[in-house]
Amino acid sequence: MISTLDEIRRRLAVLNPENIDILDDSAAHAGHAGAALGGGHFDVTVVSTVFAGKKSLERHRMVYQPLADLIPLQIHALSIRALTPDEF
Repeated sequence: MISTLDEIRRRLAVLNPENIDILDDSAAHAGHAGAALGGGHFDVTVVSTVFAGKKSLERHRMVYQPLADLIPLQIHALSIRALTPDEF
């Protein structure tokens, strides 16, 4: 079975990232209501040219879209940094 972290990485490949960093911060939220349901807490940084000319909200939607069905059972919380290569 593929881990949630690996599944996030696999799905975000559609954004053709030049760099992607994913931090599973779930352990820091043990006992939290969302953690009780099994959903993890993740911090994601995605660097891609597809974000050029897009506002922050548009970029976040582009990241959320391929992950939508993982929320809330596998992903309870998702922190996103979506940057162009120049911004990175």
